[in-house]
Amino acid sequence: MKTIWTLTRFLAVVYVTVVLAGAIAPVATQGQNRGQTRGGQAPAAANPPTPAMPPKPLPASPVIIDTAEQGRVRVTIMKGLSHPWSLAFLPNGDMLITERPGRLRIVRNGVLDPQPITGTPTVYTEGLGGLMDIALHPRFAETRWVYLSYTKPAPGGRTSALIRGRLDGMRLVDVKELFVADGVATGPAPGNGMTFGRDGYLYMAIGGANDEVAQNLGSHTGKILRFTEDGTVPPSNPFVKRAGSKPEIFSYGHRNMLGMTVHPVTGEIWETENGPLGGDEVNILKIGANYGWPLVSYGRQYSGARVSNQTSQQGFEDPVLVWTPSIAISGITFYTGTRFPAWRNNLFVGGLQIGRIAGTGQMHRIVFNENWEEIRREVFFADWRQRIRNVRQGPDGLLYVLTDEDDGALLKLEPAS
Repeated sequence: MKTIWTLTRFLAVVYVTVVLAGAIAPVATQGQNRGQTRGGQAPAAANPPTPAMPPKPLPASPVIIDTAEQGRVRVTIMKGLSHPWSLAFLPNGDMLITERPGRLRIVRNGVLDPQPITGTPTVYTEGLGGLMDIALHPRFAETRWVYLSYTKPAPGGRTSALIRGRLDGMRLVDVKELFVADGVATGPAPGNGMTFGRDGYLYMAIGGANDEVAQNLGSHTGKILRFTEDGTVPPSNPFVKRAGSKPEIFSYGHRNMLGMTVHPVTGEIWETENGPLGGDEVNILKIGANYGWPLVSYGRQYSGARVSNQTSQQGFEDPVLVWTPSIAISGITFYTGTRFPAWRNNLFVGGLQIGRIAGTGQMHRIVFNENWEEIRREVFFADWRQRIRNVRQGPDGLLYVLTDEDDGALLKLEPAS
């Protein structure tokens, strides 16, 4: 009997030990997955496979959609584009559209010219690389200068670059490479959003910072750069005289920036910035400022681990807007026209997918109070299953939206009555 009692006690101890070990082990594993490096940053993880919604064709054009404050809106769909990235309006109302495979297209009176404009650079097209943003010289009617950001092939990989060319009919002439980012990388290409500020300088993003290179002023990656109209460095750039720093840098601590626009009242530049899983941001650019990536972030790595254990810290600029889960935020514009009076001074942003699920792209409208603080959001096109790449206001006061698909489209939004 004593032997049986002893054996029973032994088996009980073994059982409790195993159960406790099973309860503790997941906690220890979680601590390892969220293991912190300097600044509380979790190590980056490889991107897991992305699930997808079943694809849907675009609806027949035109289609009427209901909106929360502007009422019924007509959407006209122009097809025939391949992964359009950005657009710009010429003084006569014609539209230039960049396609990621490397083509520059022109739309006249709503009709896409079947022939691309010649003179564009050779681009790196693997992954998300290619021809990206477009900006027109502030005095385009006089100069005819067109600026293009793109992914440039380089030995062993790719880098980011900027060219300028003069538009002459259906060709770019006097094309000159103004800037090439340092270093050569492989893998997905970074975002190269771009805009001219009211100061006459050209602002360009060099994204793709998945680690603390964004904090390194000796690298262009994870930075907003500022140039004069001819691609030289303005003497007022904040790090011109700092040894070991890139003189082109205007601000740093960014991750991957796809869009920029000028605030209609303050003249400040607002930019969109991708987080990984969550932590998409809209930021207001300030000279010499540090935006914290990856030392502070609302996001999580693709593994689910937190990027950082801090979302805000003294010395870093906080975002104006945050998305969690991520919408893979893309293009951005303020609406300032009269055709949609209920939307005046609202911010529109594109989204390529939400919650790391393909086929869930959408456009968001953000409403602010008198202090430019967010008070509500509205979602468009969520059931269309299209990647919304960019949104721009036309000289006619209407909104134009690009879908980033193999069979991409230009959407024109106008009041339905």
